[in-house]
Amino acid sequence: MSKNNIGYSRRDFIKTSAAVGAGLFVAPYVKTTAQSSVTNDLNVALLGAGAEGQVLMNACLKLPNIKFRAVCDIWEEYNLKRAYRLLQKYGHDCRAYVDYRDMLAKEKDLDAVIVATPDFWHARHAVDSMEAGLHVYCEKEMSNTLEGARQIVNAAHRTGKVVQIGHQRRSNPYYLHSYNNLIKEAQVLGRITTVNGQWNRSVQPDNGWPQKFEIPHSVLQKYGYKNMNEHRNWRWYKGLGGGPIVDLGSHQIDIYTWFLGVPPTSVMASGGTDYYEQSTHEWYDTVLATYKFKTEYGTVRAFYQTITTNSNQGYFETFMGDQGALTISESAGRVGVYKEAGAPLWDNWVNKGYLLAPKEEPKKENTQAVLDVRETAAPPKYTLPIQFNDPYHQPHLENFFNAIRGKEKLNCPVEVGYETAVAVLKVNEAIKAKREIKFNPSEFKI
Repeated sequence: MSKNNIGYSRRDFIKTSAAVGAGLFVAPYVKTTAQSSVTNDLNVALLGAGAEGQVLMNACLKLPNIKFRAVCDIWEEYNLKRAYRLLQKYGHDCRAYVDYRDMLAKEKDLDAVIVATPDFWHARHAVDSMEAGLHVYCEKEMSNTLEGARQIVNAAHRTGKVVQIGHQRRSNPYYLHSYNNLIKEAQVLGRITTVNGQWNRSVQPDNGWPQKFEIPHSVLQKYGYKNMNEHRNWRWYKGLGGGPIVDLGSHQIDIYTWFLGVPPTSVMASGGTDYYEQSTHEWYDTVLATYKFKTEYGTVRAFYQTITTNSNQGYFETFMGDQGALTISESAGRVGVYKEAGAPLWDNWVNKGYLLAPKEEPKKENTQAVLDVRETAAPPKYTLPIQFNDPYHQPHLENFFNAIRGKEKLNCPVEVGYETAVAVLKVNEAIKAKREIKFNPSEFKI
């Protein structure tokens, strides 16, 4: 397959309800010419067609007026061909590239690029794309270094381009409703005192690859990898990624800062390569971190853990205050709001449509069980009046594209993404230092 000029005729699409599986290439809809709006069309390139790139592309395929014109990936015989063929199948008049510099030099009609490459490439890819005149959707983490993250912020300020960082919870309806209506307006939690969060995963083998599609060693070296295993498992290697605390924890620690309204003042953490071999997993497989936040209402202690040997209870964040608690997650089944017994009634917020009241349980006769005096009865579970069935990344991508069109403000601009990068990347530093690390407020600003 030529990496430069692979073309075909354009087709338009109309939406269907096909589901999108994580990591799978699926065509969610087809669009008719009559429904298209030429003035809203955006020409987009996908830079990085691995697992995350596939997820983002699937979400984009559900959006009208998004035209993929180019796709780029160094794994030509696998990721690149697969992504190109799917886009070709569904009518996107695009070309395939191995080197992103060729793409930026030859594609003159692009509006935006989606950067879904490994973290250590983000700064160069994002900055060069902005310098080429493109708006950028950059997956988190902004970079595996703060210097790289600063480069992205400075380039965004210098070029004036729209740059969205991929903390997709910032556009999720559950999170937006909870922040705007429950925490900011209703303040149903009262004074927030504690936050708990986790992302646990079961033991997983390292990513393998079909031997017949192995990337030539010279190509791997050109793009920063010692071997194929590093390419397939870059998140575990220092200098390439930041380990699970960055890959997973970044999403949730970002929510801590957002909901509390301030960056942390300190962090201390413990972690280690306790399960996997250090020769292949340089970053810590288990991390326990404690942040301190100084809000206008007082101190908040925020705990976070990521475990990669057991999936118990999955991932969520819980904000606990003196009047209630909110458990929230991208997984709808975990979302709930719990009123403390002595808190003021929430009837007003139920009537206003901010909360759905607990369902009444049928009364049981001849019940013999009695609570021990030391046991606290479980609080009633209120739920959110939100129905959200789209791919998790779709609203965040929509927000990005609408910001380019001038219709919305970004939900996660570079300044916000940078604050999170500072908070998260310091965790690995705290583990190495074996002490509490304090943040200077100036560290969060450029």
